Amino acid sequence: MAFRTLVVDDSSFQRTVVSDILDDRFDIIDTAENGKEAVSKFEEHDPDVITLDIVMPEMTGIEALEEIKNRSPETTVVMCTSVEQEEKMRAAAKAGADGYVTKPISETKLLDEFDSLLE
Repeated sequence: MAFRTLVVDDSSFQRTVVSDILDDRFDIIDTAENGKEAVSKFEEHDPDVITLDIVMPEMTGIEALEEIKNRSPETTVVMCTSVEQEEKMRAAAKAGADGYVTKPISETKLLDEFDSLLE
């Protein structure tokens, strides 16, 4: 059974890149373009796995992560962020992120991160 996955990024290009990488092994159930929409779609679809950008409008990825993990600690969340945002990654880890990958997103690194988390 494929893991039901929500892909969240404010960049439509990044949503497409991540969705294309995961599409063969995961069931992409929806995408969202900001943290507020991510929480709403999380509640609607109850995904197993979420990829979540950190810097987004309306609600940051860290704020969305906190809301999602408060409701469902077992949901696997992988943060996707640029290398320069090391301080924000520490905040995301503190908020309950299960893992992270840096942009530009590598297919190998993203799949390896999920493999290590979902075994």
